[in-house]
Amino acid sequence: MVERTIVPILEAEHQLIDEDIERFASGSISVEEFRRSMDLLRRHIYVEEAMMFPQLREAGLMMPIMVMEREHGEIWGLLDALDAEIADDSASTDVSKNLEALTTLLASHNAKEEPIVYPVTTTALSDFDAQVVKDFLASGTMPYGWTCAKAT
Repeated sequence: MVERTIVPILEAEHQLIDEDIERFASGSISVEEFRRSMDLLRRHIYVEEAMMFPQLREAGLMMPIMVMEREHGEIWGLLDALDAEIADDSASTDVSKNLEALTTLLASHNAKEEPIVYPVTTTALSDFDAQVVKDFLASGTMPYGWTCAKAT
């Protein structure tokens, strides 16, 4: 069943990403570790948009998916800004501001995605598609240069 495999993995990624943002904000992980977490978030968005959302739209989640994609675009923009800012040590005020914005946006996003979107994966994704997603989550790499549909 999809829920026992994909949903807990996706939710665990949410939690890990949230924890890493908090740890970076407090100075307890390095820039390099934080960049890995940002890459994980980008890959997470890729999995949803490229591998899950088409089937979820077909299952009737058109409006929730539109909201998720819009928010992914906002998240992507914050990640791009953070990438630029952490490359420039003098931008610490902007980093703090954007970390706070990212934390707030992810909390709101995940609070909608987990109870509304993820449960539908149990019926919308075929066993084959669910296995493809699960395998990708275990070891897949996002295509070079891919950006989310609504990247700002």
